[in-house]
Amino acid sequence: MAQLTDDCFAFGGELMPAAEALARLKAVAVPVTRIESAPLAACLGRILAEDVIAGRSVPPHDNSAVDGYALYFADLSADRETALAIAGRAAAGHPFERPLRRGEALRIFTGAPMPDGEAEGPDTVLMQEDCREEGGKVLVLPGIERGANRRKAGEDVLASSLALAAGRRLRPQDIGLAASLGLTALPLRMPLRVALFSTGDELRDPGQPAPPGAVYDANRATVAALLAQAGMAVTDLGILADRAATIRDALAEAAESHDAVITTGGMSTGDEDHVRAAVEALGRLDFWRLAVKPGRPVGLGRIGRAAFIGLPGNPVAVMVTYLRFARPLLLGLAGCAETEPRLYPVRADFSHRKKAGRREWVRASLGSGPDGVPLATKFPRDGAGILSSMVGSDGLVELDETVTTVTAGDMVNFLPFAEVS
Repeated sequence: MAQLTDDCFAFGGELMPAAEALARLKAVAVPVTRIESAPLAACLGRILAEDVIAGRSVPPHDNSAVDGYALYFADLSADRETALAIAGRAAAGHPFERPLRRGEALRIFTGAPMPDGEAEGPDTVLMQEDCREEGGKVLVLPGIERGANRRKAGEDVLASSLALAAGRRLRPQDIGLAASLGLTALPLRMPLRVALFSTGDELRDPGQPAPPGAVYDANRATVAALLAQAGMAVTDLGILADRAATIRDALAEAAESHDAVITTGGMSTGDEDHVRAAVEALGRLDFWRLAVKPGRPVGLGRIGRAAFIGLPGNPVAVMVTYLRFARPLLLGLAGCAETEPRLYPVRADFSHRKKAGRREWVRASLGSGPDGVPLATKFPRDGAGILSSMVGSDGLVELDETVTTVTAGDMVNFLPFAEVS
């Protein structure tokens, strides 16, 4: 496991602006995972570790884009019908075996290699619907353009060009492109190993009895699913009681065998919030009290060689701070080049007031506006503990530090949950 930079979380500061926090995270989120080779069938969603340089062109030869006739454009009359002798046929996988001569045409099918010939051709393919056969010849009307329906070698990928860049999370089309190059395996980053805890005496796992004062732990299930969705290797280490020694020992043990440790809850300053002290005793914690809503108490630090992320305790704050702060850091440590989600402009269908100097996220669903611009409707309840508000929303409207008022009709930035899935 690679060593994190010594000062990678030494940021400190009271109520740090979100933009500064994200910039610092990006600067230190360098890959820490090893590289392995995996067959294409096992590459979906994984992070490419090295650039893929094309060893051949795709397609490897000029070919026909349609069913029709390959010919020399120079043989065609500009003002009358041209008759050309049909020399033979070529189909995909079955090229014509000799050079095509001037005055000849070749019956050709989609994907078939263009025949060899003289320096200026054959260079054009006529669609079969635009001509007719008669007595062993094809009759061609004037008006076709030079080079029509001919696909050039390398029009998809040129040999020796960059086909796939390192750091890409591989999608089905990426895997298909690798297959088109003749590759059977790709170099991948091994999944980031993340240990996950919840803290709190009030928490119970689903299925257990829940006495008065107890609640079922939704945070760990939510974060575990988010981590798995991001391609992380998750170790669920359960619920930690509000005991300083218990928390300290569990964090120390988890850090020895993981690249990152995440906790939910226990990051505030109350008498029963022991996570901060435990991390400071074991390694380093620069406690970010971020100028954000929801989710101000977010802890980022280091325990030995492992990154530490302490998320808040309220379920909505957990999910928001994970998506906007923890996820970019973890993706960077895992070797992903693109860590920041894209925000999309939508029109607000609500009014809202907020404090200046604070970044805020408003839960919203999307609909179609009358002018075709998506319309964001605010969820009617906005408490940090209302997880059903995330279930009933399509994403988050992100309001930056300069915004104090949103009026219905204003354009706002929207983060769809689908963007971070």
